[in-house]
Amino acid sequence: MRADQVTVVPANQASWHDLTLVFGTADYAARCRCQRFKIDGWFWRDTTFDERVELQQEQTHCDEPDAERTSGLVAYVDGDPAGWVAVEPRTAYPKLITGSSPVPWKGRDEDRDDASVWAVTCTIVRRGYRGRGLTYHLAAATVGYARDRGARALEAYSMITEAGKEITWGELHVGARQVFEEAGLTQVSHPSKRRAVMRIDFAPG
Repeated sequence: MRADQVTVVPANQASWHDLTLVFGTADYAARCRCQRFKIDGWFWRDTTFDERVELQQEQTHCDEPDAERTSGLVAYVDGDPAGWVAVEPRTAYPKLITGSSPVPWKGRDEDRDDASVWAVTCTIVRRGYRGRGLTYHLAAATVGYARDRGARALEAYSMITEAGKEITWGELHVGARQVFEEAGLTQVSHPSKRRAVMRIDFAPG
């Protein structure tokens, strides 16, 4: 997929209709609506589907181009909505901060309440656009987006893929390690066999 085919915009500059097309109706993403790290608890039990949809709509501020914040970016391929990536200050994800998701913290001494550290938690590619490299464009876009909004650093909690071993699309919603390597992030910890924390620190402006 060529760079000149791809346009990535903050979600508040996209329409809710376009974002809904990206998430679809059948996959894990369609049910989760990027609330896995937002709900400090077991979100399948503690929220309904309609509540998760409503929360995502509130968080993205789609159709509100003047909104001061949003919760991610939307990618268009040749003008069609095709991808999503969740990127915000790490403090926007309560489940990351409380430690109920241990991936970010194992083997690290990090200030969990540092709002200047941003996080990428989810990457979604619409059916029909998968397998063409769109995740690389999305990951690259998060770097400039976070930096331009004052982030001191950007992290991702990626999946380590292995040759010959199948990984389902649902597992890869966090992104593959090589995708973030290509975007300029480097591995700072390896909390489990299949997970790597990737990070880029930005020079002071």
